[in-house]
Amino acid sequence: MSKSKIKIKKGDKVKVLAGKDKGKTAKVLQVLIAERQLVAEGINVLTKHARPRRQGEKGQKIELPAPINASNAMLICPKCDKATRVGYKFSEAGKKLRVCRKCKETI
Repeated sequence: MSKSKIKIKKGDKVKVLAGKDKGKTAKVLQVLIAERQLVAEGINVLTKHARPRRQGEKGQKIELPAPINASNAMLICPKCDKATRVGYKFSEAGKKLRVCRKCKETI
């Protein structure tokens, strides 16, 4: 698979564009770069049933967020609070910065 860059990073706020959680906003917990996927808080939550390990212990349901494709999430700009595409610009020091395409502020 090609090594293309994901413009969303851990800690960013995203809006889900497709799937069962369409329209929800969430914080990104983990980014899986090689698979082009991300894990967000409360999005695509799966229920895993755990067996009891010892006698007398009860089984339990464990809810964990599963990854979604990065193309199904859009970054929410922290400045203008709108879902936006991400652009890039270089600072005076030569550092590459992410830029909101709507309000032109650095993210």
